[in-house]
Amino acid sequence: GLVIDGRTLNVIFQGGLEEQFLALTKHCRSVLCCRSTPLQKSMVVKLIRRKLKVMTLSIGDGANDVSMIQAADVGIGISGQEGMQAVMASDFAISRFKHLKKLLLVHGHWCYARLAKMVIYFFYKNVSYVNLLFWYQFFCGFSGSTMIDYWQMIFFNLFFTSMPPLLFGVLDKDVSAETLLSLPELYKNGQ
Repeated sequence: GLVIDGRTLNVIFQGGLEEQFLALTKHCRSVLCCRSTPLQKSMVVKLIRRKLKVMTLSIGDGANDVSMIQAADVGIGISGQEGMQAVMASDFAISRFKHLKKLLLVHGHWCYARLAKMVIYFFYKNVSYVNLLFWYQFFCGFSGSTMIDYWQMIFFNLFFTSMPPLLFGVLDKDVSAETLLSLPELYKNGQ
């Protein structure tokens, strides 16, 4: 890990040492910026995103972290003694830092698995519907007549696009939370 303060960040950004800073950060699993201004924090996140082309995650608990949270791909706000500004600007909110592990490993895995299944489901739904319309046109001689009424088509889309996502969202858990927490390497399978 790398811990860097605000004065050092000033030297890096004003002295044109971004490339050397990036070379150093490539060897780190995490970078911690302390005693730095909100602008410096967001500049670090933007530099990492722009130059390394990686996904960034920023975690903050106060108003001074809002620009950093908004500059990242994923922002996590921690509600605490410094107010709710970071929570209001974030994508996800947690009450304590210790909940970050469960947010990433458990809920992140479940969300990714659900979205992947839903994409496949939507392709299946649309292919089956278009296939039905295609073969119906052969049956009716390409006259352009409608196969079903509009209200039936609305109900078809309503039931096939709203009910399964709700059911998947509530019921689908491919691996239990305990297993995901005990085996963090399962997180890499989704990537």
